Amino acid sequence: MKICAIICEFNPFHNGHKYLLDTARKLSGCDALLCIMSGNFTQRGEICILDKFSRAKHAVLGGADCVIQLPTYFATAPAEIFAEGAVKILASIPDVCTVAFGCESGKAQNFLEAAKILNEESQAFKSTLIKRLNEGESYIKSVAAAFEACGGNKGFIESPNNILGVEYAKAVLKLKPDIKLLPIERVGAGYNDEKIIENYSSASAIRQNLDSPLLKNNVPVFVFEDLKNARLAEEAFGNIQRYAIVSGGKERLSMTAGCSEGLENKLYSLSGLPDKNIIKEATGKRYSASRIRRILTCNALGLYEKDCKKFLNGELYIKPLAVKQCAKDDILTALTRSIFPLIIRQRDLANLSEKAKECFKKDILESKVWGIANGKTNYDFTLLTI
Repeated sequence: MKICAIICEFNPFHNGHKYLLDTARKLSGCDALLCIMSGNFTQRGEICILDKFSRAKHAVLGGADCVIQLPTYFATAPAEIFAEGAVKILASIPDVCTVAFGCESGKAQNFLEAAKILNEESQAFKSTLIKRLNEGESYIKSVAAAFEACGGNKGFIESPNNILGVEYAKAVLKLKPDIKLLPIERVGAGYNDEKIIENYSSASAIRQNLDSPLLKNNVPVFVFEDLKNARLAEEAFGNIQRYAIVSGGKERLSMTAGCSEGLENKLYSLSGLPDKNIIKEATGKRYSASRIRRILTCNALGLYEKDCKKFLNGELYIKPLAVKQCAKDDILTALTRSIFPLIIRQRDLANLSEKAKECFKKDILESKVWGIANGKTNYDFTLLTI
């Protein structure tokens, strides 16, 4: 098969995502569209508004042939690990020949050229990066300045989707250079725009405006029906995060990716505040809100940096969440050609290496934690056929 893959979160699935899937299928000329999707928590450290099986179902109804899960260790990691973890799994599937993604601007060659500059990290890049960081500039802006010092256009890597796109390109060059990149310019509101508009609002805006009369215009009807009973479980999960800070202490906090330079002391001292206040007080030029939120989430789930790197360099697995009925036989056959085992039933765990089993345990844990925060029960060993 000729498979086009999309790395995604779909939190929730909306009209812009439908456009992405439709356009990817058309432009790639693929036989099948495969999504590798975050589980119940996102790369920005947020708890998802709907569980992973509901979101996988929406993706299949919206145009995908199959959805597999991105392991929790990578789904909640900084952009570089998020991208490399996803591409590592996709590169293990011989039939995957294209990776499509939404972007603010640029063609495949722009992303590859940017990736090469960042991969090389010349002396000019390193010195500029260190200089800007020492001056108190944020990491993202410091990287952009270093990128410009090496001849790149810093504006190209300052937008959220383009940053991820460059990370996908870096991972593809490292793991399987013959995979083609297919950037697709996003339509509608910006990634961080929280104002709901007529048809193409961002996922952030949709989550923050569940009672808006415009909601129905922004998502397919099958998503709208599920969102009627959805709620933001941020407060409940925030209490879990605060408990994890207090019970695990500063040492555990310092083991999460991005928690350095004494940041663990700051977060521990703020643990008596509501989670939104912790994020607000800890955010600044040096540390973005997304970074703080990701640290709190990883700490709550016990996702530590040394383990994440260990799994990134080890054997993994393919965990399908949902598949289109008419494509089931072909797509599952394609997935079995991966060097990594397929997990559908609980007995399939016997095929995993000990390291892969350890990684998968966190996928089970994150489902349970999501269920606690939402007052629901999840069962991981299933495959939805749509």
